[in-house]
Amino acid sequence: MEMIRFENPEWTGLFLLIPLFFMLFLLSRYRRRKAIQRFGQLRVLSQMMPLVSVYRPWLKFSLLMLAFAMMVLAAINPQTGSRMEEAKREGVDVVVALDVSRSMMAQDVLPSRLDRAKLAVNRLIGQLGQDRFGLVVFAGTAHTQIPLTNDHLAAQMLLQSVNTESVSVQGTAIGRALERAMASLPDENMKNKTIILVSDGESHEDDPLEYAHRAKEMGVTIHTVGIGSREGAPIPIMENGTVRGYLRDNDGNTVITRYDEQLMRSIAEATGGVFRHGSGADMGLDHILEKIRALEKETYETTIFAEYESRFHYFTALALLLLVIEMFFMERKNKWFQKIRLFD
Repeated sequence: MEMIRFENPEWTGLFLLIPLFFMLFLLSRYRRRKAIQRFGQLRVLSQMMPLVSVYRPWLKFSLLMLAFAMMVLAAINPQTGSRMEEAKREGVDVVVALDVSRSMMAQDVLPSRLDRAKLAVNRLIGQLGQDRFGLVVFAGTAHTQIPLTNDHLAAQMLLQSVNTESVSVQGTAIGRALERAMASLPDENMKNKTIILVSDGESHEDDPLEYAHRAKEMGVTIHTVGIGSREGAPIPIMENGTVRGYLRDNDGNTVITRYDEQLMRSIAEATGGVFRHGSGADMGLDHILEKIRALEKETYETTIFAEYESRFHYFTALALLLLVIEMFFMERKNKWFQKIRLFD
């Protein structure tokens, strides 16, 4: 397996020049056409200029744009890594237990409780440094979505796919989520292991405090972020991204989901963790991150790509080849190729 990275990703913006060049090319062709029309009808003039090609300028322009794209890729310098080695890193293990039950679709926090939570967790991942990150998603049951990893970019990509369909069993089992999060942490030396519970606090399936006390015995700290309003909100039924109605109970009444601050606060306090009511861009996670950074770092082993080889020379060679080919094509037709009508 090879890993690909870009040495100079800042040069990717040069690709935006290609549409600009295309527009300038179209403008020049348009002005040329208008200039020719001043002398007569195009059909008549084309018979008077049999060697003028309609397609060759497009071919030359396409070759130039391909050559330009290859030069941009050469500047970006894709690199491949194929040799892996064990390396030691220092950090803290952080597992986020994210509620993906249907109540998290309530829109008392815009655009929804779940969407705001995902944005805040994504922001948190980008600030973790060498800390390892894991993600547990839960509703009526829980499973590990992202095992502990220091590949934060991959974690952010996987986080984007999380939604209310990520767990097939509906409900809210915070206790099972905490149990799964603890199982996601390494068994040895549980010191300085952290769980961040992100939920609206509605738990119908089990007793979360029982699992919180178990975490305390294992030396695991649970921080909690409560999402939602105390007044509550209806649970929307979405269809193709549009609200088609709201969830109703067996009696036909609209179900109102309410944020349970007391439970979320109690879970954090049971392990000596921090409780925050989710607000602002960070949803309270910045304060929790400060607590995590104050912890003693632990050494762990990880596998990394040790050597990367530059591949810019392949793209440079392709760019030169395309430029040479472009030089051999004149804008006028070649009389030797007219019989086989090649590129004419």
